[in-house]
Amino acid sequence: MALRFIILIAVFMAISVALPSKNGVAASSDVPRFVSLSSDKVNVRVGPGKRYPISWVYVRSGWPVEVIAEYERWRQIRDVEGATGWIHTNLLSNRRTILITNKQRPVYEEADGDSPVILLVDPGVQGKLLECNGFWCEVEIAGNKGWLKAAHFYGVFENEKIR
Repeated sequence: MALRFIILIAVFMAISVALPSKNGVAASSDVPRFVSLSSDKVNVRVGPGKRYPISWVYVRSGWPVEVIAEYERWRQIRDVEGATGWIHTNLLSNRRTILITNKQRPVYEEADGDSPVILLVDPGVQGKLLECNGFWCEVEIAGNKGWLKAAHFYGVFENEKIR
């Protein structure tokens, strides 16, 4: 009987260690997700801690990145080029931003390819993500609000809806 009790306690302890907690790896519903850089200088490290070497440094606040894993107060991110590394949470913001990719893209007045084009944006231009219906997203770029096809920028998942 005492052996069963010890085994039962060991099983419960193993389960509690394996389950995600607020300070550990986030629940799968939280990962992956997009966030943005909150500083003009962000060190990206090879592992989740200051003891790990810096791989590279971002020098552009608002740059969108995808969180693909979490460990305590560190987030493993993937950028538009597919590079991965670890960033401390103090250097990330939940503000959603976008990055125009591949070629010049039209921003439309409405979520309709037949509506007037209000802006042409070049690759590398950043903007704010305001809303998405799964195919079209409302964005703000250089003070101009309009609609972009979700496939024309980095910073949103396929068919993602944002209100």
